[in-house]
Amino acid sequence: MNYFSFLVNNARWLLGGFLLTFFSSFGQTFFISLSGGAIREEYGLSNGEFGLTYMLATLASALTLPFLGKIVDYISVAKTVLMIVPALALASLVMGFSHSIILLIVVIYCLRLFGQGMMTHVSLTAMGKWYSSQRGRAVSIAVVGHQAGEAFLPIIYSAALLIFTWRETWTISAIFLMLVALPAIYFLMQVERVPGDAEVSEASSSKAKHWTRAQVLRDGYFWAMLIAVLAPSFIGTTLFFHQDYLLELRGWDKLEFSVSFTVMAVLTFVFALIAGQLVDRFSATSMLPYFLLPLAAACTAMWAFESVSGSYIFMGLLGVSYGFSSTLFGALWPEIYGTKYLGAVRSIIIAMMVFGTAVGPGLTGYLIDIGVSYPLQILIMGIYCLAASVIMLFVSRKINARRLADS
Repeated sequence: MNYFSFLVNNARWLLGGFLLTFFSSFGQTFFISLSGGAIREEYGLSNGEFGLTYMLATLASALTLPFLGKIVDYISVAKTVLMIVPALALASLVMGFSHSIILLIVVIYCLRLFGQGMMTHVSLTAMGKWYSSQRGRAVSIAVVGHQAGEAFLPIIYSAALLIFTWRETWTISAIFLMLVALPAIYFLMQVERVPGDAEVSEASSSKAKHWTRAQVLRDGYFWAMLIAVLAPSFIGTTLFFHQDYLLELRGWDKLEFSVSFTVMAVLTFVFALIAGQLVDRFSATSMLPYFLLPLAAACTAMWAFESVSGSYIFMGLLGVSYGFSSTLFGALWPEIYGTKYLGAVRSIIIAMMVFGTAVGPGLTGYLIDIGVSYPLQILIMGIYCLAASVIMLFVSRKINARRLADS
């Protein structure tokens, strides 16, 4: 099946997966951090204190996700959507009215759990279960919803602040989620995809093992892969969370910097689709040693360039890395561990990635408060990516050898 035919024949499910990741933006760090400066000012929080608040809420969401995330293995995607989208909308609504630090923590917890956590989890789990030979393509199309959000929402938010207060933007977001996102996604996903004859034949002839969550947690290679897999979420969340501080440090204009998100989003979109083709041709496991290299280059660029033009180099390289990693992570786990228990398995992985997004802002915020150079911290993150890539050369070879032995 050529690419165009694939898109036409699977339009409703691919669009549903895309919209799930797009509307997860309201719980993503890049969107929450757009209000970061206003939140810190209104609640009287330093960078470190806001980072700690964010970390506590995100850690709580990470602890909840393994229990909530496995429901995708037992109830339909459409029914799950009826639970998680209204919960995200309610959290957005309360963000617009909260004046309590305790309530702020609860709101961020819900935004992270139902937005970044569950909506992304449901989208990628559906693509992983519903597709086999063309899983890379399906995942690559679903995940670019993240990039669409990152491309358009910062610009829309910055423009909206010319008319509305930051609190009113959150109220509008809640209304939009209920009136647009919920009916659209439910309509698209209420009919679950039935694999074609060729896919059924391929699945029945495969001897791939379907790992339970307990078996995955006992696999040493799983923990080794996390050395690399957790890096993009940790680094990306840290950079987006402290973007206001970075703008102050570099003296960059906020609206001008927001345009660089479009650069990142376009390149992420392009390289997500490229990665989808590569995954279907070579396997996700074979790509493990390479996907962090652009991220290492991005961190080096952010450390080296102080002019606003340097932000476009950084965000462009970040987009290349995000394109590869977003598609890779959607295809990697069903490829290695099967699809029968994918919801439970992915919920653990997503929880650990959310944990990484919690630690990043808190740790770096603390280091900023005690005087550690933020650009130096970013450079160290880039060095870590290079080291992780070397480790993944060994891990990918071992996993591929195991898969051949089991087939």
